[in-house]
Amino acid sequence: MSEFAKIYVALGGNLPCEGRSPQETLAEALQQLPAAGAMPVTVSSFWTSLAWPDPSKPAYVNALAEINTDLSPVELLGVLQATEESFGRERHHRWDSRTLDLDLIDYREKVSDSADLTLPHPRTHERAFVLLPLAEIAPNWVHPVSKKTITDLISALPADLKAHTRRLN
Repeated sequence: MSEFAKIYVALGGNLPCEGRSPQETLAEALQQLPAAGAMPVTVSSFWTSLAWPDPSKPAYVNALAEINTDLSPVELLGVLQATEESFGRERHHRWDSRTLDLDLIDYREKVSDSADLTLPHPRTHERAFVLLPLAEIAPNWVHPVSKKTITDLISALPADLKAHTRRLN
């Protein structure tokens, strides 16, 4: 595998899966990725955030992982989606509760807007639950399109989003 990682994947979930808590599901998913050719190099702490758009639903557990792989971005996306499905992910409604969500945030600063994949993830800059754990493992990360630093992106987040996203461990 390549030694040049800088591939970032966001993990999240707010529903139990086969008796596992969301935090346990995220940890298990990270353990399964290497068999599919995606080796976690660095993993953030686990974080929690309110469910959106309905905060009455269970809170999410989130994390960010730096991945090392020789897979192409589209191949990696396929691995992430297959992993979600293996943990019971169902796609009924946008922003619905889920057992596991794996989003490809950045793939070596590649910029792409195709039918198969948009890079960087189009809503990265709006999500405290992505930016805060990303800052933990990649404090010098710069958004490949806007060229804003992660510090600037976090500063621009609404205060309530930052207040409702906190580290679990």
